[in-house]
Amino acid sequence: MNLESQIQKISSFEHLELLANQIVEGFISGMHKSPFHGFSAEFAEHKIYNPGESTKHIDWKLYAKTDRLYTKRYEEETNLRCHLILDNSSSMHYPNLKENQPFYESKIGFSVLASAVLMNLLKKQRDAVGLSVYSDTYEYYSPEKGSERHHSMILNKLEEVLSQNKTTRKTDTVTFLHQIAENIHRRSMVILFTDMFHSEGSEEDNDKIFKALQHLKHNKHKVVVFHVYDEKTELNFNFDNAPRKFIDVESGEEINLFAENTQESYQKVVQEYFKTIEATCMQYQIRYVPVSVGENFEKILLTYLVEKQKFG
Repeated sequence: MNLESQIQKISSFEHLELLANQIVEGFISGMHKSPFHGFSAEFAEHKIYNPGESTKHIDWKLYAKTDRLYTKRYEEETNLRCHLILDNSSSMHYPNLKENQPFYESKIGFSVLASAVLMNLLKKQRDAVGLSVYSDTYEYYSPEKGSERHHSMILNKLEEVLSQNKTTRKTDTVTFLHQIAENIHRRSMVILFTDMFHSEGSEEDNDKIFKALQHLKHNKHKVVVFHVYDEKTELNFNFDNAPRKFIDVESGEEINLFAENTQESYQKVVQEYFKTIEATCMQYQIRYVPVSVGENFEKILLTYLVEKQKFG
C-alpha cells in the first residue's frame, strides 16, 4: 500500500475519516491470501482452532490452503471492546512541520491517523471503541460504544487534537493511566499511543510509569503500547554539526551544544531506555510495538489483528 500517494489525494485532516477508510480498504484488499481475510457480512474473522473445541465451524477450505486449522468466528462472538489512549503532551507535537508537510509526519498526527485507521477497522467488525486523551490534564474520556454517532464524535475529537494551539503541555502519564484503568470496567483491548517521554526520566519515575501500565492490565485487559518516535532525531540524534539551541518543549529548559559531540552518548542512553521499556512490557505481558513516525500503517493493523486473535 502506497500511503504517500493516498495522502497526496487528500489536502487536510478534515478528511481524516476518508483517509482512514482508504488505508483500511487498501490493507484489506491486500490480505486476500491471508488467514485474516474474513471481512464479510457472513462472519467477522478467523481464529486459530484450539484442540477440544467444536469442529463445527472449522474452515476446511482454508485448511487446504494453509495446512492449519482455523474456525470462523461469527459477528455475535466478536463484539470486542477497544479503548484507545492518546498522549497529547507537547513532546507528541514534535517535530514541527513545514507548511507543505502532511500532518502524519508529527508524532501526534501519526498517532491520530493511526487511531482513526484502527477505529475504521473496529467499525467494520462491529466492535465498540472508546477514547481517552491526556497531557497534564485528563482532556477527554469516552466509553466504548459502537454507534455511528459515537464514531463521529471521536473522529471530531481526534481532529480537534490536531488543530490545537501549541501551548506547553507536560506529561502526567502516571496519574492518568491509573485513572483510565479505573474507568475501563469491562474487559477490553487497550491501545496506547505515546512517545514514552516524561519530565524527570529517573529510574523511580520510569518504575511509576511501568506500574501504571501494569494497572491497565487489571480486569484481564489486553494492552498494546505503540511507542511513537522520530527515528532520525529522537533515536539517532541526527543533526548537522552547527551549534544549536535545544529546547525542552514541555519544561522550556534550554541547552546549547554541537550535536556530533553528544550523539554517541545520547544514542546509548536512549537505546538503553527503549530496551528497558521493551523488557518491562514483556515482563508484564504487554505488547510493545516501536513505531517510527511515517511508518507503514500495515504494522499497526497487523498488530491489532494478531492481538485480537489472542483476545478470545
